Amino acid sequence: MRSLSLDTRCTAGMSMPARANTGEFWAKSNNEKTGWFRIMTAMIELENLSKHFGELVAVDGISLNVSKGEVLGFLGPNGAGKSTTMKMIAGFLEPTAGAARVGGIDVTDDPVAVKSRIGYLPEGAPTYGDMTPRRFLDFIAEIRGFDGSERKHRIDEVVEKVILQSVLDQPIETLSKGFKRRVGLAQAIVHDPEILILDEPTDGLDPNQKHHVRELIQEMATEKAIIVSTHILEEVEAVCSRAVVIAHGRLLADGTPEELMAMSPNHNTVVMSVATDDVQKFAETAIRADGVKGVDHMEKLDGMDRFRVLPMPGRNIVQPVTEALREVRIEVRELYVERGALDDVFRQITTADTKAPATQPKEAANA
Repeated sequence: MRSLSLDTRCTAGMSMPARANTGEFWAKSNNEKTGWFRIMTAMIELENLSKHFGELVAVDGISLNVSKGEVLGFLGPNGAGKSTTMKMIAGFLEPTAGAARVGGIDVTDDPVAVKSRIGYLPEGAPTYGDMTPRRFLDFIAEIRGFDGSERKHRIDEVVEKVILQSVLDQPIETLSKGFKRRVGLAQAIVHDPEILILDEPTDGLDPNQKHHVRELIQEMATEKAIIVSTHILEEVEAVCSRAVVIAHGRLLADGTPEELMAMSPNHNTVVMSVATDDVQKFAETAIRADGVKGVDHMEKLDGMDRFRVLPMPGRNIVQPVTEALREVRIEVRELYVERGALDDVFRQITTADTKAPATQPKEAANA
């Protein structure tokens, strides 16, 4: 556990202290056996963050927090402002307006201190093509302040984590796109930073490599705050504890993957198959069940017909529909509930009016 000075702690009944550079606060429980406990606070804080390039508004008033232990997925179409936002957080672009703080440090006040706490994998993973991965990582570890046995240990550790052993002494310019990406990821984590900003970390990787990198992100997530930009929606479900949707520089939705999927028109839709002889009675019965909005015929099967029973917003209709069918003695041959799909939600949000306020899916999910 990180040792903290006393001025980052507070006792019950005292006012909260000034934000500590660790991005954490400590409080004392009234129960003597419990003692001091950690209160999670944001490691990354964005307040109305904006970036203009002349007439172009690339990022338009984004506000969000990311805490230690979170993996936040940045979702959005090309040109949405994801990479620009990440560059501002990492201290490589100065905001036009608003604020970005990393571990309590404003990126415009002390960008060097911010960069020392961040591991950043930019778009394209720029490296020095004439260097080998071994030499490049040695160079990065050196400028990060490591020397001697500690530098060697850091390099050996990330080489094993990212699986670079087979290409360690091969010029980077001769490597495949996937291996170049892995070299970029290795340099981002060689100093074991508290915060990771990863722009398309699995771009160019084959399925096995993607699986490994996703596992690595999940493994690191317990001790870090991580932002992952991706176009791969399945990646959000696989590694992210939370996701935001950005389009035209604005944050349009913020929630867990499950909460975002709950915004899908097909969320909680019940798919059922019944005998063809029962089709008419099924449709008449299902539409009258509590919470049902509609019944759609999907397809004919061998002696059966498949239907999609649509719920009203926020309703779970499995029980009322099955009970209604049981009462009229209709046998259900197949039943499953659709969770909703992130790609449906993504299209729904990013093609809607971008001047609408950000959606808070938690409310819809709990309805």
